[in-house]
Amino acid sequence: MRVLIAEDNRRLAKTIRDLLCHNHYLVDMAEDGNEAFDHACSGIYDILLLDVMLPGMDGFTIAEKLRARGSTMPILMLTARAELDDRVRGLQAGADYYLTKPFSNDELLACMRTLLRRSWSEDPRLTFGDLSLELSGGGLFCDERCARLSTREQQILEMLMRAGSAGVSREHFLQHIWAPEEPPEGNVLDVYISFLRRKLQYLRSGVQIAALRGFGYRLEDGKENKP
Repeated sequence: MRVLIAEDNRRLAKTIRDLLCHNHYLVDMAEDGNEAFDHACSGIYDILLLDVMLPGMDGFTIAEKLRARGSTMPILMLTARAELDDRVRGLQAGADYYLTKPFSNDELLACMRTLLRRSWSEDPRLTFGDLSLELSGGGLFCDERCARLSTREQQILEMLMRAGSAGVSREHFLQHIWAPEEPPEGNVLDVYISFLRRKLQYLRSGVQIAALRGFGYRLEDGKENKP
């Protein structure tokens, strides 16, 4: 499971990171609201731990913008603002739960597990063109055909599907899919792209992975371009 912590209190953020790493989560941190929003839009995180008072963009706005983009990622708001109006505003903005500081380690972990179980049970899918990606199981469907994706293949394709015509840069792939302690070597991204292209061919999909010179990759629906 990969977690994004959006918290500008470095000491608290590192404390939470150490707790989660000890419990076998992969963790990324963002201290600025704009940075947190950009990371959250990548589509690679299973849950967002979101502080309300962030520089650049506050947590309420981040939650609202993520939900407006169609993100179903669980959002757990962590904040010292315990007033009823703030809790209501957070939930209305799109947060799934509102945890008031200070909180215990056990309480945080229990809230995360509850939200993650709820997310898994919904079995959401992403679609692009004639493709449908099963987020919980890694199944890629095209009409009646199905291909099973590896974890890395699923992460790459999910990012591409969420980005749409905007595409995803090589740097964004490498920074957000591979953990800092296991940096990729050589042309490993291109190797996974080739694996995905073969599976798209196997599925006889009209969707193609186009290379953007000097940038990265994006998905294109070939059927839309036919006369």
